[in-house]
Formats: sequence, structure tokens, C-alpha cells
Amino acid sequence: MAGPVKKNREEIAEAYASPPWWYDIRGFFILTFAYNSTIWQQLRLFGPNYGPRHLEVACGTGTLLDLILKWRRWKRLSTVRIVGIDYAESMLEGARRRFARHPNIELRHADAAALPYPDADFDTASIANSLHCFPDVGGALKDILRVLKPGGTIAMNVLLYPRTPQPFRWLAHRINTWGIRKGILYTPYEMRDIRARIEAVGFEIISESVSGNCYNVLARRPDGLLGHAG
Repeated sequence: MAGPVKKNREEIAEAYASPPWWYDIRGFFILTFAYNSTIWQQLRLFGPNYGPRHLEVACGTGTLLDLILKWRRWKRLSTVRIVGIDYAESMLEGARRRFARHPNIELRHADAAALPYPDADFDTASIANSLHCFPDVGGALKDILRVLKPGGTIAMNVLLYPRTPQPFRWLAHRINTWGIRKGILYTPYEMRDIRARIEAVGFEIISESVSGNCYNVLARRPDGLLGHAG
């Protein structure tokens, strides 16, 4: 039996054209039952990976970013300049309202596979809960590598095909099928596949782990990588 038809970039952006409050509620249930992950796990993964100039890819409404910044203040970590991008204008509107009084946060409509920034422009980057929503994951990883400085790092988590015990595996599969049909998910991944894609564009993996149905990874752009990646 054929699975749901995957959406293209424009259809995915349209699927995210929902009120930010509904996006956040929906995201909580997806995080809990499809990712089988927790906010605390994500704070520990993403929170430390913020250099002086940071790129937040697919920032959405900024809910997780806001929690990370609060976590960083609690940990007394440095204030950084952040550029947040997203392809869905409705999500960006929510983020703009949330960060209206944060002069160190710039928000911009952009495609992760065609970033409007020069080479080696950022110290760090994050892709939180969204790499599996990208139709062109290779193109996005390649362009993020390009805009990172040599030695710059990226933190990301990737939705894997369900691997938790039943009935949670069945529930995660149902949520994923609905997400693909809706257009808010392009595809989950096998760990070996997405790991190979990350390395294929030129990233070096520093650390990795699997928790629930998520592959968590920290990678870096090699110091000796010159010019455009690939």
C-alpha cells in the first residue's frame, strides 16, 4: 500500500500557515509522542551551542528558542547575536511578535538550501525539530556548512522512523503518516542514512546519541575547508 504523498517546499510552508498558538500545542504532542523526546533533552543539546553570531534554521514561532535563551540566562552564559530564518511567513510573524524587544535577534524569510548570507558568516547554527521537514536536506546541510566559519558547529536533532516499544511505536507511526499527509513532515530517517548525508556534505561529527525516536548530533565544519562546500 502506497504511503502518503510528500509535499514540496511551497506546500510545506502553506501547511504551517496556522495560528502560532495552535502550532505550539501541536508541536508539544508531536515532540512527546512522535519524537519521544523532552524539552529538557533539547535544552541540553542546543543550549550550549551558541557562538557570538548564531544561525537558527527553521526557527518557527521561536518558542523553543525563547526557552533556550532563558536556559542560557539561568546558566549565566553569554549573550549572542542570533539570526533566525524560516520559510513559513506565518511562523515568522509569531517569532517577530515574541522577540519584538530583542535587538540582538534578527528574523528573516529564507530557504535553508539557499541562504542569503556570505561564506563563513556564522560561528554556530542549530536545526531544532525541523531537518526532517526539509524537501532538500542535502542542499540545506551544504549551504549551512558554507555559511559557518571553519571550526563552526551545528547542533541538530532528526526524527527517526519509530523505534520505541509498542504501543508507542504504532502511535508515532500514525502521527508521522498524518504529518506527511498534512505537509508538516517530509520524511523520518534511518540513523545510518541521515548520518551519511551529514558527513557527505563535509561535516565532521563531534558527538551523537539516540533518544526515543530522535537522532541528536553535534557536528563541525573542518578548519581546512575552503570556499564553497561540495
